[in-house]
Amino acid sequence: MRVVGENLEPGILSIREALQVAKDLELDLVEISPTANPPVCRVTNYKKFLYELKKKQKEIKAKAAKIVVKEIRFGPNTDEHDFNFKLKHAIKFLQEGAKVKADVFFKGRTILYKEKGEMILLKFAQEIGEYGKIEQLPKLEGKRMIMLISPKK
Repeated sequence: MRVVGENLEPGILSIREALQVAKDLELDLVEISPTANPPVCRVTNYKKFLYELKKKQKEIKAKAAKIVVKEIRFGPNTDEHDFNFKLKHAIKFLQEGAKVKADVFFKGRTILYKEKGEMILLKFAQEIGEYGKIEQLPKLEGKRMIMLISPKK
């Protein structure tokens, strides 16, 4: 196995020799890359190694993009003023970088107006076209018709 370390000449040693070197330096022998040929081990302080590993993972997680989904809800009989009010909010959400989930909720017998709900969502998609792109076209799921819009880059 290949052995590396801070105060050590990199070299190929047997497992027994590598363990002895680590014991002499009062450090631990940590396997870094088991799939390499020959496997790579490092003579280091194991607690410090774990700490640095956790720190790197936390840093990667912090840099990962967080996707925020904002929801805009319509009724099948939403009038023009309410529609425009919700449209302005959706545009603001898209400009902030959040995804928008627009849905029409059908209560009781309003499920008869599926076409109206679809028309509202398609009109919404047309109005918001320059700010976002449609990720999922209107689709009926139970009592809701849902559409997803993601922001344009």
